[in-house]
Amino acid sequence: MGYDIAAVAELEGEVMDSGEKRLNELGYKQELRREMTLFKTLAISFSTMTLFTGITPLYGSSLLYAGPASLVWGWVVVSFFTWFVGIAMAEICSSFPTTGSLYFWAAHLAGPRWGPFASWCCAWLEAIGLIAGIGTQAYAGSQTLQSIILLSTGTNTGGGYLAPKWLFLCMYMGLTLIWAFLNTFALEVIAFIDIISIWWQVIGGLVIVIMLPLVSLTRQSASFVFSHFETAAGSTGISSKPYAVILSFLVSQYSLYGYDAAAHLTEETKGADRNGPIAILSSIGIISVFGWAYILALTFSIQDFSYLYDPSNETAGTFVPAQILYDAFHGRYHNSAGAIILLFIIWGSFFFGGLSITTSAARVVYALSRDKGIPFSSIWRKVHPKHKVPSNAVWLCAALCILLGLPILKINVVFTAITSICTIGWVGGYAVPIFARMVMVESNFRPGPFYLGRASRPICLVAFLWICYTCSVFLLPTYYPIGWDTFNYAPVALGIGLGMIMLWWVVDARRWFKGPVRNIDTPNGNV
Repeated sequence: MGYDIAAVAELEGEVMDSGEKRLNELGYKQELRREMTLFKTLAISFSTMTLFTGITPLYGSSLLYAGPASLVWGWVVVSFFTWFVGIAMAEICSSFPTTGSLYFWAAHLAGPRWGPFASWCCAWLEAIGLIAGIGTQAYAGSQTLQSIILLSTGTNTGGGYLAPKWLFLCMYMGLTLIWAFLNTFALEVIAFIDIISIWWQVIGGLVIVIMLPLVSLTRQSASFVFSHFETAAGSTGISSKPYAVILSFLVSQYSLYGYDAAAHLTEETKGADRNGPIAILSSIGIISVFGWAYILALTFSIQDFSYLYDPSNETAGTFVPAQILYDAFHGRYHNSAGAIILLFIIWGSFFFGGLSITTSAARVVYALSRDKGIPFSSIWRKVHPKHKVPSNAVWLCAALCILLGLPILKINVVFTAITSICTIGWVGGYAVPIFARMVMVESNFRPGPFYLGRASRPICLVAFLWICYTCSVFLLPTYYPIGWDTFNYAPVALGIGLGMIMLWWVVDARRWFKGPVRNIDTPNGNV
């Protein structure tokens, strides 16, 4: 039947899109609008990674662990290994241009015996990571907005208003609801917003990277930025240098993922078997260069290292990048207007990132529901009759994200837990199809236009080992001594959540869950 659709299209004088043709061959009919161009897909992928959203919230803690040299060179090391992951994923994306991407890839690459279990693990890991990812953007965006309000009303030393926890939670929830609303009723607007996003971040990034060091009255020396190393045992409780270095790398590991967003939109992208891989690799390249430049601009512009963390400073010691911006502009112009403008640029990046991650999260939930892999699937797989988007899945993701943020009212380490859950779930989901691709019989793999050939296995091996290392370090305690206020709750939350999901599999789901379910019959079931 899939081939009949292609034949009809040709008889009617239409040329079937290569991505749609491959989708039909895989056993799925086209249900979502296929109108995304390469540039729009790249914009959404770039917006999901974003220039500022990973670096900004964790910059201060990573700088404190081991000093500037470890932070600066950590970005280079992590970028290097990220390329292996991205290249491995680009090859798979070229062969399987479907929405739900990683989940679908895992099922088909693992084969008929292990495919259902592989797709089950991958889908749930990625769904958890993406929903937590919405929370990271909402939290960090609220933190940036909190700093904007504080500086706009007179700073912490001048009677400014520091938003209390209840208002912080309201900002968190407000951003989440706005993203859900836009994803429900304005997909075309989102595509336009994401085009704005890429220019916002490129132009805004250039402005910050160039202007901040120029505005600063003094700049740190190159030896300080590239070679200065020091632990802060008094603040972090960590005196072990290797451990401090491992933790200082977290900002880079948290920042350099999200490029799979292009794969989630392949059913809506023209020529997805080619444009999907291009968008993945282009996103990594852009972020690798701009991210390092942003880290260097912040680090060179530090005026007083110890003052950054002082709770009595102008930003109440809550947000190190905001203090760096304030010191630079107030030092030269004796006001905080410039810092507020640049913080607004950074806040915009969080807004765009959260919007794009909500899009990706809803697509994963929709794909899993379409294959009956989530409770009440019939509800979450419904597509809005007018807007042709999985609207119910969008609001489910928003509701879960809000529930994840409720502990903000009582717990001070919520962001650490959310970022750890996000990274482990999101990046851990990458590992399943990459491992399956690495161990499968090569003759069973049908390559797309982007094919690695003999280089595929070694690239997948490096990528898989790097993902395992990344997931492991996000389970580590980040402050000592360990107490209620310093404990990393991610292992507990993930252990309970994944334990229940695995128990569900053993007790019930393994009997009926078969992974992606075709809605087109293909000759001999060939994929």
